[in-house]
Amino acid sequence: MTIQRFDTGPRMSQVVVHGDTVYLAGVVGSNAAGESVTRQTQDVLATIDSHLKKAGSDKSKLLTATIYITDMNTFAEMNAVWDGWVSAGNTPARATVEARLASPKYNVEIMVTAAR
Repeated sequence: MTIQRFDTGPRMSQVVVHGDTVYLAGVVGSNAAGESVTRQTQDVLATIDSHLKKAGSDKSKLLTATIYITDMNTFAEMNAVWDGWVSAGNTPARATVEARLASPKYNVEIMVTAAR
């Protein structure tokens, strides 16, 4: 099987496709850095939509999601955005973890795997 890579840099690719499986790197809200968890989550999910489209997939085909947030007290705030975005009836297996992220300006990072 071939492997396709999108938005590839020296350290990582943002999207890797192997067969009919799409793997996304962790996505942070680059356009909303330092803003609220709501705004960062919206930005992250818009980026995920864009990456999945490049790979020939969409959010209705999500298999798994791992969500990293810096403070579990913002869990409900993040979920309010997630719940409005995720495809009803097609929700992925999911975990949410409290973690320190690569930069203090980020409060949310989401990593997904999807079918094509």
